[in-house]
Amino acid sequence: MKRREFLAAGVASGVLLRKLHATTRVFSAGIQLYSIRGPLKSAAPAALKTLHSIGFREVETFVETGFTPSQMRSMVNDAGLRMPSAHLAFTMTNDLGPVFASAAEFQVEWAVSSFLRHLTDPGRTNTPNLKQPALPPMGRDGFQKMAARMNEIGRRAKTEGFKYAYHNHNFEFERLPDGEAGYDMLLRETDPDLVKFEVDCGWMVVAGSNPVDYFHRYPGRFRMLHIKDFQPTRPTIDMVGPDRPKGTELGTGFIDYAPIFHAAQSAGIQHVFAEQEEPYSRSQLESAKVSFNYLERFL
Repeated sequence: MKRREFLAAGVASGVLLRKLHATTRVFSAGIQLYSIRGPLKSAAPAALKTLHSIGFREVETFVETGFTPSQMRSMVNDAGLRMPSAHLAFTMTNDLGPVFASAAEFQVEWAVSSFLRHLTDPGRTNTPNLKQPALPPMGRDGFQKMAARMNEIGRRAKTEGFKYAYHNHNFEFERLPDGEAGYDMLLRETDPDLVKFEVDCGWMVVAGSNPVDYFHRYPGRFRMLHIKDFQPTRPTIDMVGPDRPKGTELGTGFIDYAPIFHAAQSAGIQHVFAEQEEPYSRSQLESAKVSFNYLERFL
């Protein structure tokens, strides 16, 4: 083959591979809007349109945006984005009616509990490395009660026309007296037809566990992924105390997502959302661009 023919064949092959990749893409690039909460608060319509221009096509919202669910839905639509999922204000004891009413206003398919522990726990915070104790252990009784609540939410979700998923942090990987992780209890004690799981891969990995192992051990239970990275850290289930891991842009930390995405294709995953924990080394929208560039290589 002459050099010119060889180069032409190479170009044609590259074009074919790119077309094949585009037509066989398994997931759309998504982002959890908590990652851009700053620009979302100050200039939401422009921020959402910037996400679209970056290349994101799906978003997952959360409740503390400063907008009503219907306002958020309208802005997402105007930006040309899809919103299949929302993190909602589920707790262990609250009235589920208003929560599902907000899900209906968001017009989402998936109703997700982002943090289900009692509100009396030292809870969610935007400030890493707090000078306060870690979350107290839940123990077997605590995880059993949480699983029961998840089943209750799942039943109500089905009645209301939604699908329910549980989103993890790292505290669920507390080791119980028999060595089992609390997360495994949640998987075993919940009804597979009512309760699915959104794996926050970053939090799972910093807790010392592996998403691929869970895909294999509990087939059919996982439908969504949070894709986030952390600065190198020792395994920890501390998410609010002094050992809380520090976030970073995708591809700049220590988590290898190649095997996770490879396994996700056959695990039933339907949506993937980039997310970042503090601190940020650049603006939140610039960080979203960095994360998209990393995420795109696997989609």
